[in-house]
Amino acid sequence: MISAVDDKLFGQLLRRIDPALRLLRAWPLAGGVSAQVMGIEYITADGCTGRLVVRRHGDADRARNPRIAADEYALLQRLHAAGLAVPAPRHLDESGELFPDPVLVIEHVEGTSDFAATPGQIAQLAAQLAAIHGLDVARLDVAFLPRQAEIVARQLRARPASTHLQTVEGRVWDLLERAWPVVQRNPPALLHGDYWPGNMLWRDGRLAAVIDWEDAAVGDPLADVANCRLELLWAGGAEAAELFTRHYCSLAPLDTAELPYWELCAALRPLRNMSSWGLDAEAERAMRAALEMCVLQALARLGAE
Repeated sequence: MISAVDDKLFGQLLRRIDPALRLLRAWPLAGGVSAQVMGIEYITADGCTGRLVVRRHGDADRARNPRIAADEYALLQRLHAAGLAVPAPRHLDESGELFPDPVLVIEHVEGTSDFAATPGQIAQLAAQLAAIHGLDVARLDVAFLPRQAEIVARQLRARPASTHLQTVEGRVWDLLERAWPVVQRNPPALLHGDYWPGNMLWRDGRLAAVIDWEDAAVGDPLADVANCRLELLWAGGAEAAELFTRHYCSLAPLDTAELPYWELCAALRPLRNMSSWGLDAEAERAMRAALEMCVLQALARLGAE
């Protein structure tokens, strides 16, 4: 429910973008986990209507990176100018005058996150990721983004005391602690950081936009590949994950020798946090079983039987 106070604030925010814009309505958008996401509809002086999305990053993200809104805004400017399928950034408000924390305003992209793991959707996922990784990071000028290897190193330094070698989770932590940093055999690329079907918008069977870039980094493209492989394992099974990998590698040939390490990195978060995702018991059991299978296969490929 949007209050009259909120309506007033969103109306003022619109006028900062363009004094001629007037608010028609505001509503919460589903799917926001790490950020508060609102849709706003406006009307122009000549009667045209349009929609925008207002993102306010959560406490955890702002603690991790106090400049997260500004960094995402700057990145979206670069990606949109490069012709990638991302929402156009419209406004960044860091004044604190309307909202207590920074506000990022982007274009609303029509589409849904419905994903059926069809071969066509999987091929588009792979092609879009190859396009992202194919950007020249030096020319893109994204020195403000963190390095993925350093992000993993910080995670490993914060190993929970409850992880034991007798558990799958403990074995993952132990191997990564000993191996990190792994050799990077591929040129550094722009990483989305959370590339999975839930961060895609689809329209008429086509990928309309890649959204939620707050975890973007620079590093080995295998990090994004491994994360998407795990998500596709859950969404469509092992065949979907392998089909995605084949499509991707046909477009962006990589040295995949270190892929098992990045698969273990991708597994760290769900191993620790899946119980807080609000899944029903049957879904969680199935996802944990698939996750453990993925982890055990990666451990085996690394000789850690």
